[in-house]
Amino acid sequence: MKQKSAKEIILEATKGVKLTVPDRPELGDYAFFSVDAEKVVDDLKANKELAKIAEVKAVGKFVNFYLKPDVLLDSLISIDGEYGKNLTGGGKKYMVEFAHPNTHKAFHIGHLRNITTGECVVRLLEAIGTKVVRANYQGDVGLHIAKALYGIQKKGFTDPGEVKARAKYLGEVYALGSQAFEADEEAKKKIIAINKQIYDQSDPKINDLYQTTRAWSLEYFDAIYQRVGSHFDRLYFESEVASLGLQIAQKAESEGVLEKSEGAVIFPGEKYDLHSRVFVTSEGVPTYEAKDLGLAKLQFGEHNPDLIVHVVAPEQAGYFQVLFKALELIQPETKGREFHLQYGWVRLKEGKMSSRLGNVILGEDLLDEAKKRIIEKYKTEAETAEKIAVGAIKYSFLKTGISQEIAFDMDESISLDGNSGPYLQYTAARAMSVLRKAEITNYKLQITNLNEEERALLRHLVHYPEMVEEAAARFAPNLLCEYLYQLASKFNTFYNIHRILNSNKHRILESEKSRGDLMKLDVNFRLSLTSAVAQVLSSGLSLLGIEAPERM
Repeated sequence: MKQKSAKEIILEATKGVKLTVPDRPELGDYAFFSVDAEKVVDDLKANKELAKIAEVKAVGKFVNFYLKPDVLLDSLISIDGEYGKNLTGGGKKYMVEFAHPNTHKAFHIGHLRNITTGECVVRLLEAIGTKVVRANYQGDVGLHIAKALYGIQKKGFTDPGEVKARAKYLGEVYALGSQAFEADEEAKKKIIAINKQIYDQSDPKINDLYQTTRAWSLEYFDAIYQRVGSHFDRLYFESEVASLGLQIAQKAESEGVLEKSEGAVIFPGEKYDLHSRVFVTSEGVPTYEAKDLGLAKLQFGEHNPDLIVHVVAPEQAGYFQVLFKALELIQPETKGREFHLQYGWVRLKEGKMSSRLGNVILGEDLLDEAKKRIIEKYKTEAETAEKIAVGAIKYSFLKTGISQEIAFDMDESISLDGNSGPYLQYTAARAMSVLRKAEITNYKLQITNLNEEERALLRHLVHYPEMVEEAAARFAPNLLCEYLYQLASKFNTFYNIHRILNSNKHRILESEKSRGDLMKLDVNFRLSLTSAVAQVLSSGLSLLGIEAPERM
């Protein structure tokens, strides 16, 4: 039977009050507000089980709990590869739908934030025991494809051969077709005609060109997914849901959920305090809205998730409000099971960064630039520089609240100082370096006294499982980022003030002067503490989708 955690014992004693973690150590490890704090404390002191783990004090209108050193030590002993994982999400199944690049178009900086966010949300949910289906819905039909194929007709078809070169070529022809669509009425008509030919597959040459270049895009996207450590259980495409979505929309119109309007089929949003949207055009072509009806049918039919989380930019908020309402009326079983997780835009904080497409910052270019600067600045070998670069970019996205816009700063993101991915990676590597030098693993955990820095680390480590749970429940990777940054800062303070290893090969330090205090301790305790920090930093970084190099 699993032993109760300190927090669980406190919650039982307090009948489930909402606990907070005080920012200042002198205020304890847990606290809650009460207008009658003194009386509550008196009552709690009579609880024998609670008395074994914590001291209880009233501080103003708050009831504060101070975990006893042996309880903190017990938590230290429990830190292993499974620490931080729990089953609060057990029995639930979520689908997280993220990445969403469109074939024949660039994988830009916004897609990079999307896939970083989605990957982290998946890992957090899995850490609390939720079964997760990784989904990616990609646009492989539509005007953007027709623009690219028109651009190929104008530029002339060529196969550059290499994956990246093919992606660059597609970006160029798409830009050419897009410009022509806006500036030339005749070109616009041709592009619309090509779009129809793609849908009905009426022209073998167009269809062959479409299939060939579509495969190029998907191969390129796969390379990016591998580079950033993501994969998918199911790839959905607009082309596979268009026909199904059209059928569902037509049936919904016959049942009165959707309505005819000027030849088109629309959702009458005004009836529900929403705006109206077209689901089928007057030409009988299904729109994104209709395709999403088909997508939902497939997703719920194939996996039946308790919740589908769509990681999509905030400008689609109104779109999803209408879509979810229409789905609720057409497929009532989907009510409350669709969620739009909005992420903010990314822009460069200052200056310019070269891009192969001029006005679009490609995700790959951002990673390449970070890797290049890391090699130049830190003289790091390429394999490690790649891990640091990916970690730097991912962390710079995740440390900010998902819905907030980001002003990306390259120098700040790759810095070894401050709140950055490399700072956390370096701290983990530092802790692992200490453990390698120690060459022992059977740490004895006998404590005669705890200094301020040791206690700060212990009380921070004990809250890691709670932070993982909260970050997962709130879809908030930034909470975990802040926790890990604080852990790294506390460890570096500890590392800079106290010796972890002494020159006599791990013998007990009989005395040590630290800020004027004389104390006795076992150096193996500090090794155990260092091991716990390394474990939690590595585990936390992994949940963020970031590798922790053993050496930096």
